[in-house]
Amino acid sequence: MRWFWLVFVFQSLCFGQINSESKVDSTQYYIQLANFNKKTNNYKFGLLYSQKAYNYAKSIQNIDGMGNALFSLGSIYFELKKLNDAIETFSKSAEFHSQIEPSSDYALCYYNIGLCYMDLENFPKAEQNFDQSAKIYAILKIDASEILNLQRGILYKNKNKIELATSIFNEIIFKNNTSNIYKTKAEALYQLGDIELKLEHYNLAANYLNRALEQNAVEKNLEQKVKIVLDLSIVYDKLLDQQKSYKFLKQHIQLKDSLFLINNEKLDANDYEAFKESERMKAIEQMAKENEAQQRSSKFAKLISFLAIALISILSLLSLSLYKNNIIRSKSNILLQEKNNELQVAKDKAEKASKARADFLSTVSHELRTPLNAINGITHILIEDNPKENQIHYLNSLKFSGNYLLTFINEILEINRIESSQIEIEYINFNIKQLLVDIQNTLREIAQKNNNKFTLDIDPAIPEMILGDPTKLSQIFINLINNALKFTKDGEIHVIAKLVESGEDYSRINFAVSDTGIGIPEEKQESIFDSFSQGSVEINRKYGGTGLGLTIVKKLVDLLGGDINLVSQVNIGTTFDFELNLMNGSSETQKIEKQTYSDTVLQNKHILVVEDNKINQMVTKKMLENKGMTCVIIDNGEEAIELIKKPNDFDLVLMDVHLPGINGTIATQHIREFDIKMPIIALTAISLNENREMLLSFGMTDVITKPFNPEAFYASIALNIS
Repeated sequence: MRWFWLVFVFQSLCFGQINSESKVDSTQYYIQLANFNKKTNNYKFGLLYSQKAYNYAKSIQNIDGMGNALFSLGSIYFELKKLNDAIETFSKSAEFHSQIEPSSDYALCYYNIGLCYMDLENFPKAEQNFDQSAKIYAILKIDASEILNLQRGILYKNKNKIELATSIFNEIIFKNNTSNIYKTKAEALYQLGDIELKLEHYNLAANYLNRALEQNAVEKNLEQKVKIVLDLSIVYDKLLDQQKSYKFLKQHIQLKDSLFLINNEKLDANDYEAFKESERMKAIEQMAKENEAQQRSSKFAKLISFLAIALISILSLLSLSLYKNNIIRSKSNILLQEKNNELQVAKDKAEKASKARADFLSTVSHELRTPLNAINGITHILIEDNPKENQIHYLNSLKFSGNYLLTFINEILEINRIESSQIEIEYINFNIKQLLVDIQNTLREIAQKNNNKFTLDIDPAIPEMILGDPTKLSQIFINLINNALKFTKDGEIHVIAKLVESGEDYSRINFAVSDTGIGIPEEKQESIFDSFSQGSVEINRKYGGTGLGLTIVKKLVDLLGGDINLVSQVNIGTTFDFELNLMNGSSETQKIEKQTYSDTVLQNKHILVVEDNKINQMVTKKMLENKGMTCVIIDNGEEAIELIKKPNDFDLVLMDVHLPGINGTIATQHIREFDIKMPIIALTAISLNENREMLLSFGMTDVITKPFNPEAFYASIALNIS
């Protein structure tokens, strides 16, 4: 029976619709992409995204995610009539759901397995799975009788329990159409007609089957209609009405041909076999990796055994030597102690190695950002302090170098954050056209510097509002366009956004960034997305750059469910393009007004600065005094708490997060116990283990990141004082 769609109707009634604007993890995101593609008959991509969802959930050991991903994959197999694959996949999904709290998804797995066995006419196994589904629904106290009763009626019919089957089918057809939620009435009428046909009650059979055909016109189930018109042809043949019999037989053949074409259009056989072969190869590769790991483990165990035997042998020889000579014994003991100390040190280093990578990046971030704050701050102060004309060039060079180093640090941290799954996909309403225009305006000056023409070509069919992650899309576009502008001179950079496919609630958009620059040699194109990769050493020396921009682009496009492509010819130009499935957003969105401030707000304000770095103390004090503010500087959190407890005239506190003794977050917590009004702004070189929300949770009013952006620094102080 083809009742698979009943599953989704029932599930939506049990749990409601998913809020499209809430954050979802990557597993759920890939499942949504699979559903989009299945809805539009793109079954090839539906299979790929379902498998991608499963692989991602498996990588983070998300049991619920693995179960849901396999359920999505099984549903596609079912629609493609790959019933054995569907049974295997739904069974694995049920195994994962059995390890967590019982849910309707768990029950639906067994229900779908039962449907597969019904199609395969293995009725005993179908009944077993329907019974298991009913047990789970009973535990959940969910009434699933309507979809289960239809299948029980069909099972009774196949067991020749005609009275029981007829009773169930009549109960279904007596319900009015408004209560026929799961569209079961046409199937019940067809089954009654089929029973009367087998009992040779041809007039009754014709009545039921004609009613089934009328109800099918409402429910619109093509596979069901094929069966109904075939039985009608047989019935009218028995009633000697050859004209009607021929009419329905002809209709049956036409419908069956249409159904055959529709099923073939869902997925090419070669594509399906290619997908299965790909999964088999992945399984083989996984087994090979496990075997290799097992072999390494076995070799390591043998090595340990060998070393243990060697150590025992050495100790035996030492004991014998000690027995013969006290002097040798003493020297040997000293040597053995030294070796043991070395082994202990090596053991301690091995235990710390797994933690070292994350700690290293956090430490590097903080330790490099802190002196960078001093470099950039002092440079800003000197530029503002009317330097000599012959010094301006050097100061601007110093400012450029500081910003370059800061960009390099940020890109390394961004790559590590993506790879460590510490990054989430946001779903926000935004205007994709306005986003591209804003990026064009931001980069216009860079384009003019190399005398480049920078144009946008945005398909007017693209919806005004899109639901997605504008921050990550901006990162992708800015990196690609910056590269195009940097490697092109006296040329053209063209950004294209074209609508490829659209549905009721989604749009598939192709984005392309092309230039007429120096191009990428064919032998370098395969490695261009690798970290620190550029065309050549000469290109790096001439154009600069970290070689990390395209690495970030590739990882972000993968994260959003796309695949980036490259076409390039040397001295002709380069084109990067990628496609994304994006959900359509609402037409209403809040306008964010740019916050401005006046220097008069800052005049004569008294600031408490809690900072332990002497150079940063000097830079912060000078920046405050340049705007007419006064400040008191202390270097630890304990003293800050005591000072604020006493009567004071401070308008605001600048609190460094990393301090000797108690750190800035703990100091802020203590201050909030007796003073909840004092504005406290965190000063931090945010690392992998910190974020804005975490710092605000300790009671901070705002966060300023080192190195300071002077305008952002003054604007934050003005906003919090006012």
